Amino acid sequence: MNFKRLVDSFNYAISGLVHAVRTQRNMKIHLLMAFLVLIAAFFLEISKLDLILLLFSIVLVIAMELVNTAIEIVIDMVSREYRLSAKIAKNIAAAAVLIASINALAVGYLVFREKFGTFNLYLLSYINEHPSHIVLITMGLLLIVITIFKAGVGKGSPLQGGMPSGHSAIAFSLATMVILLTMDITIAALVLLIALLVVQSRLQTRTHNLIEVVTGALLGILLTTIIFYLISGF
Repeated sequence: MNFKRLVDSFNYAISGLVHAVRTQRNMKIHLLMAFLVLIAAFFLEISKLDLILLLFSIVLVIAMELVNTAIEIVIDMVSREYRLSAKIAKNIAAAAVLIASINALAVGYLVFREKFGTFNLYLLSYINEHPSHIVLITMGLLLIVITIFKAGVGKGSPLQGGMPSGHSAIAFSLATMVILLTMDITIAALVLLIALLVVQSRLQTRTHNLIEVVTGALLGILLTTIIFYLISGF
């Protein structure tokens, strides 16, 4: 009898995993990435310790995705109406998956970086020769910094309300990029005018106050300048 219960528990767990894979797009992506990483680990002959780290990171991401899926299903089952507490619970569960995924990326990089040393040097060279990649890196880092700021203040989403203004930060970040890439006075004046119009629109709609838009603008300019000098040597 106990053995039957044990078998049933395994069957229930496997059924849950199969359901998540069948219905959740992110779970399919996680499993595909895990498959590719393990194939790479096999051909590159990594150490046992590195393999353990990779396996732990993979399992952590999949487990967090399963928990996230379960939480979403339970919340939707309890209430179909919009509730702030339900939204917060879903966001926190999704954040757990995000953190586990970032950890997996970091572990993967540390494990494979020596194997792809030549590729890393090529990648840095490629970034230096293609400013569009610096733009993407800058935008990604800027959004992370804005999110951290707003999390500390406790108000607003990355691009809506709160301190600092995300629109102002991005507008002045893009303006700074254009200025650094072109070094043209006419173009600089034009992009700065566009950035100021973005700031004015945020003030006019009262989405932000003056301090929030100024802080956002300074953040965008400072972060962009630092990244461009560090990566491309402008």
